[in-house]
Amino acid sequence: MNDFLKKAFQSYYLKPEISFPERFSRREYAFIFWGEKQMVRHISFKRREELLSILRRRVPMHAYYSSAYYEKPDAPTMNEKNWMGADLIFDLDADHLPGAEKMDYGEMLKLVKKELQKLLSFLLDDFGFGEKNVEIYFSGGRGYHCHVKHPEVFQLGSQERREIVDYITGRGLDAKDIFGEKVVETKRYGEKVVPIKRLEMPRPDEPGWRGRISRAIIETVKEIRKGDKGIEKLMEYGISRTRAEKIMESLSDERIKRIEEGLLDQSPEIRRFFLKSAIDEVAVSLSTGKPDEPVTSDIKRLIRLPGSLHGKTGLRVQAVKIDEIEEFNPLDDAVVFGEDKVKVKVTRPFKIKMKGENFNLTPGEAEVPEYLAVFLVARKVATF
Repeated sequence: MNDFLKKAFQSYYLKPEISFPERFSRREYAFIFWGEKQMVRHISFKRREELLSILRRRVPMHAYYSSAYYEKPDAPTMNEKNWMGADLIFDLDADHLPGAEKMDYGEMLKLVKKELQKLLSFLLDDFGFGEKNVEIYFSGGRGYHCHVKHPEVFQLGSQERREIVDYITGRGLDAKDIFGEKVVETKRYGEKVVPIKRLEMPRPDEPGWRGRISRAIIETVKEIRKGDKGIEKLMEYGISRTRAEKIMESLSDERIKRIEEGLLDQSPEIRRFFLKSAIDEVAVSLSTGKPDEPVTSDIKRLIRLPGSLHGKTGLRVQAVKIDEIEEFNPLDDAVVFGEDKVKVKVTRPFKIKMKGENFNLTPGEAEVPEYLAVFLVARKVATF
């Protein structure tokens, strides 16, 4: 199996489309080779041709480079390398999205693309980075890498990077930071005057989280009020049918109008649901290398080399232009192998749409295009 994949990878690496990182000679490089579990790392290159030579001769299963740049990138210990700075990198992976485990490969890729688009909104609108400072790559697996390259971020430490993660994931967000209270009427009880208050939503056009939450709540209201499937739509947010029915009963026309006018109703069911669903809708889900340690806050992270192949899919780590994200389809655009027929033995039922063609495979021998054969064998859905 490894021989088949290695030979296929070798054919690509004879003329690969590698995007070399800036500060090329200051980066650490690392590889995992076929049949080996141990990563070979602490490597540096003075010239690009040296890296290309490794790809051609050794044909790695996975190829990486460091988000950081160092004075001595090939030093055997991290302390000896002498850290000089690092790109700001976000890793979005379907593994960390709720419900992804029940989806097929294509559906997972669509789901994680939505997270990428939310992330870009934060980076471009809230943080003010220009599109020229942001590079997007399909990871070759089940997600995307977003590289921010701007002088302001290179020297940020782990704590500062974690604060950026906390902001875009909504960590620690308090309703008091989002909503105010507005007196809508007063009632007199004898000599006592009692103000009647309602939570006041921020305006949809406000910057940052306040505006985002407001827009998300209004959009959610419109969505669940469409047609006669409001209860089913509410249940898609992960709540029970009983609670969904209570919320629908509470959503009178008068209450809907108040919400759209910026007054979040005092009904506990409505308030609790809309705040949670809005935060879930707006916040970005980021991958973690270990518990509570997002990739972004790791200032010495290894990330996949753009243009290299992913050993578990055979797909290329592919650059994606920001204005082409919507149309980008990894199962078309990150495929590098041809259509020559290859015989494989499929080990379990598998459906996928690749290069515009639908495949519905059943266990047993099958003759498929090379690009699909590589994908199936790499994913351990078939043997060669």
